[in-house]
Amino acid sequence: MSETNSTPVLFTRAGIAAGALRTLPVATGGLAFGVFYGFLAGQNGLTLLETALMSAWVFAGASQFLSVELWGDPLPVGALIATVLVINARHILMGATLGPWLKHIPPWKAYGSLYFMTDESWGLSVADIRNGGRDAAFLLGSGLTLFLFWNTGTILGRIFGEMLPDLNRYGIDFLGTAFFVALLAGFWRGRGDLIPWIVAAAVALVMERYVPGTWYILGGALAGSLVGALRHVR
Repeated sequence: MSETNSTPVLFTRAGIAAGALRTLPVATGGLAFGVFYGFLAGQNGLTLLETALMSAWVFAGASQFLSVELWGDPLPVGALIATVLVINARHILMGATLGPWLKHIPPWKAYGSLYFMTDESWGLSVADIRNGGRDAAFLLGSGLTLFLFWNTGTILGRIFGEMLPDLNRYGIDFLGTAFFVALLAGFWRGRGDLIPWIVAAAVALVMERYVPGTWYILGGALAGSLVGALRHVR
C-alpha cells in the first residue's frame, strides 16, 4: 500500500476508540460464531481451559473450527500445524500491505497490533487508510474488539454447552461441515472458481482413502491453492 499522504502517522487512544466503534457491528457477529465454536469444542472433548486458551492464542476462527473437527486421540499435531499455517498464510500479505503505515510507529506497538489482526480488522483498517486515516491505533482498537467478543462467545458457548444433552443424534456434529460450506459460498466469484475447488475436493477424497491420518485436509488445501495460483499467473 503506497503512501501519498505526508501527514504523520499517529498512535493514540482516540484511534483505538475509533477502531473499536467501527468494528462493533462486525464484532456482534463474531460473538455469535464464538458461541458456536465454544459449543462445538465442548462436543468434541475440549475442556473450558483448552477452549479459552485456543481462542486467546490462536484467535483465528477458520483454523479453530478446523482444529475442533480434527480433535481426537491421538491428536494429529503435524497435520494440524501444517494445515493452520496454510490457512493463515494470507496474513503475511495482509501484514505486508500495512507495512508502510506501521513502520512509523514503535515495533512493539506495530507487532502488538498485528497479533490481534483478523480479516475484518484488516479490511476496516485498509478502508480507514484509504479514507485518509492516519492513526495506526485504529487496527489495534478493531482487533481488540473482535478479540474480546470472540473470546467471550467461546467461553459462553463452552459453559452453556455443558448444560445441553448429547445433540449428535440430531446431526449437530454436522454443524462444523455446514459452517465451512457456508464460508466457502462467501468466496464464490464465478464459475472460474470451480476448477480449484474441484481439484481440492478430488485430492482430499483420494488422500482420505489411501493416506492414513488427516493429511488429506492439507493435501486438498495445497492442491486447490496451487491450481488457483496458476490460474492467476496465466
